[in-house]
Amino acid sequence: MEDKLLREKEHQEDLAKLRGLRPIDDDFMRCIFHENKPLAQLVLRILTGKDDLIVESLETQADFKRLVGGRSIMLDAYATDSESKKYDLEVQRADRGADKHRARYHSSAMDIENLSANQSFSELPETYTIFITENDVFGDGKPFHRIERKDLDGEGEPLFDDGEHILYVNGAFRDDSDIGKLMHDFGCWDPDDMNFDLMKQTAKFYKEDPKGVEIVCVAFEQTRNEKAIRIAMNLIEKGKLSFEEIAEACELPLEKVQELAKQKGA
Repeated sequence: MEDKLLREKEHQEDLAKLRGLRPIDDDFMRCIFHENKPLAQLVLRILTGKDDLIVESLETQADFKRLVGGRSIMLDAYATDSESKKYDLEVQRADRGADKHRARYHSSAMDIENLSANQSFSELPETYTIFITENDVFGDGKPFHRIERKDLDGEGEPLFDDGEHILYVNGAFRDDSDIGKLMHDFGCWDPDDMNFDLMKQTAKFYKEDPKGVEIVCVAFEQTRNEKAIRIAMNLIEKGKLSFEEIAEACELPLEKVQELAKQKGA
């Protein structure tokens, strides 16, 4: 009975949270982009200025497997276009999440993921690491900043042209251009107030259609479980609490805590 009341309480909290979510909120962003190549294509066309860009594949929460021994990352949305170019699309609400070194690491991770042992370095695909930030992290009011390597000793400092591109998009930018309208939509919680029909229809599905609402609520539950597991593993590692105490603190089954401890070798 107590568990049922807790689940109902969490469900009502999820519904209240859902009403205020925007595409720039990562939980909602991952839902609206899930298997939605047309939406990813619309966004990437606007952000890159490539009107003919065709998205061939799309994965949300892409977990790169080749970073053995390094810090793991999970991409919000990872796309490949018809020319085999790769795109990492990230939303960052907190300014600290848009650290320049993080962009560098994401870009490097895409290189590692896309070059096998028997391939030539020249076979590396062109990559785009795109951070949409809620705030104007550069503080100059511009819609975006394009980051490229340059040959500082070449005549006129030409671009190094190594195929790596980093793009910071100012989520606070607003005007009547496509980028201004798109950033409005990313920061908008009301689908009826969105500019682009595809964004509006997708947001409406996840906020108003029972099937869409259920998908978001399941995502919320998964996020809660993942957080509980991370906390439990930290507590197991510290070794100050019993498995029963950890299970109670993290609201996890005792069997799950014991399984996590076994994985940790505790």
